[in-house]
Amino acid sequence: MKTALVFGSSGLVGQQLVQQLIQNNSYQKIKLFVRKKLNIQNPKIEFIETKFDNLEILSSEIKGDDCFFCIGTTKKNSPEKSEYQRVELELPKKIANLAKQNEVQSFIFVSSGYANSKSSGDYLRFKGLVEEELISLKFNNLGILRPSFLLGNRKEKRIGEKIGIIIFKMLSPFMVGPLKRMKPIHVKTVASAMIKIAQLEIKQSIFESDEIVKFNED
Repeated sequence: MKTALVFGSSGLVGQQLVQQLIQNNSYQKIKLFVRKKLNIQNPKIEFIETKFDNLEILSSEIKGDDCFFCIGTTKKNSPEKSEYQRVELELPKKIANLAKQNEVQSFIFVSSGYANSKSSGDYLRFKGLVEEELISLKFNNLGILRPSFLLGNRKEKRIGEKIGIIIFKMLSPFMVGPLKRMKPIHVKTVASAMIKIAQLEIKQSIFESDEIVKFNED
């Protein structure tokens, strides 16, 4: 029986991930690293409360089998560039390094389609830089997921993103070949693939959105 470590359990992907981990018999403990306890009651769940500003003191808690990272922010929620960089770049890199030091076997990271360390935009560049760091750490099992527009029930209303999703859903039937990776994808599909990747011994590390979907076609 395994122990899962989850960073980002209150977000769109994280909420669905936790529900699926609870239902998965491979996991006996699910450690949720949170700013404050969530309204989740299950004997598998253990809350680790943190402000994420001094992760060194949490090092002893970042121990388990599979680490799932799906923390993210927006420029609206983190308007200061230094804070945005801390959440999107420095935080995942630090947690990954601590997980590696503690011999966590699998690290599963939710990145973004078209992530690139040389991108001119902060979001895609930070995601790309994190990907490079994860690959360099050489986890026994590494899964980097690059989903397209995420479908699901959001707490936060993002008008621009909502319009984009509507447009992409309309265009979805015409997205074939290389464009398949741009099709909107549901958070349930992403969460399910994260767990399946953690269970497998696979050489591939990066999964584009259309490849993520294939994990749910079996």
